[in-house]
Amino acid sequence: MLVQIVDDNETNLVLLSQIVRRVADDLEIETFLDPVAALDACTARMPDMILVDYMMPDVDGHEFVRRVRAMPPSREVPIVMVTAAGERPVRQKALELGATDFLAKPVDPSEVKARLLNLLALRRSHLRLKDQNRWLADEVRKATKVIADREEELIVRLSKAAEFRDPETGAHIHRMAYYSKLIAVNLGLDEVTCDFILRAAPMHDVGKLGIPDGILLKPGRLDRHEFEVMQRHAAIGHDILCGSESALIRLGAEIALSHHEKWDGSGYPKKLAGEAIPLNGRIVAVADVFDALTSERPYKKAWTLEDARALLVDGRGSHFDPACVDAFLNSWDEVQVIRERFADPLPHDGLTGM
Repeated sequence: MLVQIVDDNETNLVLLSQIVRRVADDLEIETFLDPVAALDACTARMPDMILVDYMMPDVDGHEFVRRVRAMPPSREVPIVMVTAAGERPVRQKALELGATDFLAKPVDPSEVKARLLNLLALRRSHLRLKDQNRWLADEVRKATKVIADREEELIVRLSKAAEFRDPETGAHIHRMAYYSKLIAVNLGLDEVTCDFILRAAPMHDVGKLGIPDGILLKPGRLDRHEFEVMQRHAAIGHDILCGSESALIRLGAEIALSHHEKWDGSGYPKKLAGEAIPLNGRIVAVADVFDALTSERPYKKAWTLEDARALLVDGRGSHFDPACVDAFLNSWDEVQVIRERFADPLPHDGLTGM
């Protein structure tokens, strides 16, 4: 533990240093004749206890205490002021500025030792408590991460369950999730919200678990009745995910329900328009449509990136929130990086791998 002694009188420094050395064997002592140099040392490394004289030129004890207490790490550091006996107003002001205790001149070695032992014990207790709190905080972070990891694993597995019933690939889920985060970042949303959107977006089509295979896997165009059945996947997904205690899964429910709404009110299932559509749904709508267009499916060829980009521009203000389209297109280079990073797997010959 580090003890700092500040006094413009060298004899007093020597005397106090000798007394402090007898208090405990593990103490490191720094002495300063210049209070400004002592303050600089506090900035570099905050002591565990400070003894400071009141009567000093330029920076007196009061000003020294005030400056030290302005440093956040000093909050629990004992500061002992050395004053002449009977200087009550001086002590009162020192207390107001943050002094912890006082020593009266001429100092009594026995009294000094007793007071410093108590203050150092208090300081050790504070440090142990801080270490314990830090340990507890680390344990909470670890436990929270375990919960978050399990929650995310559940989301991924649930999304993959929908994927197995749909000709879309797992790469689509990753691409559209990262496209969604890219839009959120460019809209200026905070980091936590952007991460939540990244993790929740893959749940957007989980409601397809409730769509009959004959409709979900039909290679051709759906008729009116079939399309009405297909539209139900938005509400089914919401029903699967809503009511959870997890904020992430509740966000997934919101996205599942709203990502097929259109800016002009012609979407489904609620025909919401404009900003009545949750922002998260408006974000995912752009990401999902773009990736669906640019991905090959058994029933269609992939669009070129430029054709898909043109559709987003054409749908800006009708199908899509204009701000979300702009946020997506403003990072076109990053869009292409994401697309390459999560490219669809190459066709294989049907043989199982090892």
